[in-house]
Amino acid sequence: MKKIQDNYKNLISLKVSLLQPATMTTAIVPLQPQEEKVISGWERLVAQTELINQMAKELEGAILELKTIACTLKTQSFLKEKSCNNICEYFVVGVPCVKQKSDESFILTMRKVDLFRAEREAAQLAQQLRQQTKKRLTPQRHRKNKSEANTTLLLKRVLINKS
Repeated sequence: MKKIQDNYKNLISLKVSLLQPATMTTAIVPLQPQEEKVISGWERLVAQTELINQMAKELEGAILELKTIACTLKTQSFLKEKSCNNICEYFVVGVPCVKQKSDESFILTMRKVDLFRAEREAAQLAQQLRQQTKKRLTPQRHRKNKSEANTTLLLKRVLINKS
């Protein structure tokens, strides 16, 4: 056995066989420093605009989550104990937005965050469903009224004929 020292000055025992030579099928590639990717200023600018727009989407989501949490707390008994009518006020808010013009230049601007879009969409959907239900029920009511009128007319004829 042959003793080899490692980096920590501990002795490691390795079995070395002199009778059977080791065969190597692949060579070990020497470590080389990784080449740094050289990016142009334009690529950095485009990447930064994408980062800003991604962060704006995340910020908008966090703002909408804040509103959802506040609405949930408002409907729970938490506020009744605190006797607080309005846990959160909402003003017009916006997030930064980078847009690219047709000449490939960029515009840094603000995009309004619509805090009440969900409520409007829910109210619109409810209205559409009410209208669809009303349309479905109208023919049924018309048929019912028509059959009642026919029954009444038939009864009158029967009564007249018996008299």
